[in-house]
Amino acid sequence: MKDRKEFYNLLAEIDGKPFAEYSRLTGDFDFARYVIKCGKVDTAPDSENPVFNVRIPQSVAELPGHLYDSPVRRTALEDYLTRSLYAVTDRIARFNESGWARRNILIADPGQKILPRTAIVVSKEYIDVRIRVALPYKVYGDGERLVDGEMARKVFFEDLPEVISTGMFYCNIDLEAVETFVNDMEDADRVRQTLSTLGLVSFLGEGSLLSREKNSDLPDYDQIVPFEVSEEARTEIDVPNAGKIAGLGIPVGLTVVVGDAAHGRKDFMSAIAAGVYNHISGDGRETVVTVPDAVQICADRGRSVQEVNITPFLSETEAGNAASYSTRSADSFISQAASTIEALEVGARVLIVDENTSAPAFMTTDARIAGLLGTTPRASLAQRARQIVDELGISLIIGGENLVAEYIPIADTVLKVENFQVTNITGQAKALSLDLPPKAAAVNLGPMLARSRWIMPSSIDAAVGSKDVVIDSIDVNAIQFGRSVIELDGVPQIADESQTLTIGLLLYYAKLRYMQEGYPLREMLDMIDRDLSSEGLGTISRDLRGDLARPRRYELAAALNRLPTFRVSHATE
Repeated sequence: MKDRKEFYNLLAEIDGKPFAEYSRLTGDFDFARYVIKCGKVDTAPDSENPVFNVRIPQSVAELPGHLYDSPVRRTALEDYLTRSLYAVTDRIARFNESGWARRNILIADPGQKILPRTAIVVSKEYIDVRIRVALPYKVYGDGERLVDGEMARKVFFEDLPEVISTGMFYCNIDLEAVETFVNDMEDADRVRQTLSTLGLVSFLGEGSLLSREKNSDLPDYDQIVPFEVSEEARTEIDVPNAGKIAGLGIPVGLTVVVGDAAHGRKDFMSAIAAGVYNHISGDGRETVVTVPDAVQICADRGRSVQEVNITPFLSETEAGNAASYSTRSADSFISQAASTIEALEVGARVLIVDENTSAPAFMTTDARIAGLLGTTPRASLAQRARQIVDELGISLIIGGENLVAEYIPIADTVLKVENFQVTNITGQAKALSLDLPPKAAAVNLGPMLARSRWIMPSSIDAAVGSKDVVIDSIDVNAIQFGRSVIELDGVPQIADESQTLTIGLLLYYAKLRYMQEGYPLREMLDMIDRDLSSEGLGTISRDLRGDLARPRRYELAAALNRLPTFRVSHATE
């Protein structure tokens, strides 16, 4: 193994030479307190910045073992260190002569959710830090890139030591903050494990800050109103670190949430959907926890649909067979019906639907004029809701103010949200004697959801020209996959852009490893979950990456279903 002096001399030696000379940085270099490892430096003009793995022995970092003595605490610690690393790189960003920020040490900016990531891996023996480095260069008149050795030495011998020392060494970390961060994650995980034993699907801790922005419709515009629960609706859950947490428990079954969108209902519903992930300390939603198999269903006009059985919501159609429906561009009703069936197909146990993001025709059928309309091939979710709950054991959380009347007579629980205060009004709501939703045509849901779809592998094509793989996140809601763009605006539970990128890479991984073997979609997702749990995120890429974050199977399936080229070879009941 070479040492830091040899690395320094190498940078001096290649200074001013063609950019391709940076390939000589591959290998392992001992910097005394850590080792820098680089497996490959691709110096092509359109290549990604190379990944350097910085390995720090625990004898140097001195992270206490109790911070990572369980999988959930290790994930929390790795996530905290990733944020610490990003904060330091952000602070030391350099500026060129034009005043533009120039970042040479690159790490993905984590969002508010705590996720398994590849940026940092903590073990008993060492910490691995995966960073990309924008290797400095100067451009001469003919456009040739030449190594800027002087700037490279500043990056590796000034910036990198500061980043590692400040962000990774226990002596320089805010001890109280990291303890709180890890403990909050452990408490949230305990709540999630407890939910099913209490017959709950979600829990919202009292005092949580559900709103993501200040609300000018509220009397105290400068304040984000803490979440409050009426005494009769309060539930308490024991957790390892905070003792008891009081809040609102949402039970299994059919729950209706009524309230003005501007006075807390929309934020309430969004918080429940976001509760499938744990949140960082200070976010305000640390104790908002939802079971991991809850999926928010939104209208997504214009999305493609491939061989989905939407007969619970559409008995017949001029465009094709409703039992195996396909379209290149679905309307709002069809898109939400297909998304519902697709989520159930891959194992969702809780569906979250809010009128603000739904097609009105999918949400409800106005019983007052149903007789005037005569027989219609469409059935609303309100007409199927009780059947979905009773026959499939699926829980529904339905939110709204104008389109939820038909759900109230068939609901198990009715909650009212007003100015971020929640009360249970089930008795009061039932006393209204509202009309039941009109009966829909009989459909046996059980066998329909046992239907399996097989993917046509050739339809999952990530190639562009001479490149076999072109996959990148355009933003949190879009993936460049080969020549196609996967639009994910109708998939609201994606946490951040690292997760979006990982979804794209997982689609390609699934094609190479499982689609060619002829596994149906749900079984393929089971095996991908197994791989990620046993082998880690690193298994999906041939190259070392530090910019991945684990997605759920539901968002992965949603992306696959929205890939414009996606085709189903066949489906079986």
